[in-house]
Amino acid sequence: MSAGATAKDNLRAGAWLLADMSLNIWAISIVKALGAGYPPWQLVFLRALVGFCLILPWLARQSAVLARIDRVPLHVFRVILSAVALTGGFYAVAHLPLALYMTMNFTRPVVLVALSALILREAVSGSRWLAAGLGLVGAFIAANPGNVPWTPALLAALAAVLAGTGAIIVTRQLKGTPPVVMMLFYTGGLALITAWPALSGWQPVAAGHWPFLLAVGVFSQAAQFCFLRAHWLGDAGFLGPLGYSSLILSGLVGYVFFGEIPSLNTVIGAAIIVLATGFLTLRTARLRSHAASGS
Repeated sequence: MSAGATAKDNLRAGAWLLADMSLNIWAISIVKALGAGYPPWQLVFLRALVGFCLILPWLARQSAVLARIDRVPLHVFRVILSAVALTGGFYAVAHLPLALYMTMNFTRPVVLVALSALILREAVSGSRWLAAGLGLVGAFIAANPGNVPWTPALLAALAAVLAGTGAIIVTRQLKGTPPVVMMLFYTGGLALITAWPALSGWQPVAAGHWPFLLAVGVFSQAAQFCFLRAHWLGDAGFLGPLGYSSLILSGLVGYVFFGEIPSLNTVIGAAIIVLATGFLTLRTARLRSHAASGS
């Protein structure tokens, strides 16, 4: 939604965003609790398959739109990047402290600045480069090798950030594509691309785990709906800073349910990343507001 939402709209948007964050954190918490016992691509496959089943009624009502799909290679590339991001993310969250994983995930806006300049040739001001550099410093402090060794889980988290940011860039290139097409490729494509590794190396699921693993797909799909509603109703400048509360929520969940106490490095690194990404969010919202008022 463009700048200029009313205070009531922003409050409603904030409620939707809090619902999005809560659902995502519960989904991530299930992966953290059970994910170490299953291959990450099996978890991604189940998540995508559940999501695809949930959107089938919507797809059936939009069959006319689906008959006019274009830019298929870009859609496929986006799905590949998303598969890498989710698989790496699921592996990382199962093996890293929850607060550290969420902190690393918040570097995406910072990485987006660099990749947008390198790949899309977007003009990036000196202040945005400075904020991006500060965010990366925060990530390095949070992932201090003296505090957390450079394990495969930490490398998977970094790969997830890079691939996830790449998927955002490809999504920008697909601007104007109907949402139903984007959802079809995302959920259906993820299910297809992870089907072979998931089924060939299938780890039998304990009967008591099925409800929780299926809930990951339900929570994730519901979270995506809440996210879209939030950004339809509210201003980015209002929602951006509110999104950082997920760091607090994840820290509380990590402490209460997993007995994790965030290290001092994680807290300092998270604070630096919040400052850097907060500046980038507000700067972007201000530029969009000026562009809208000048048009």
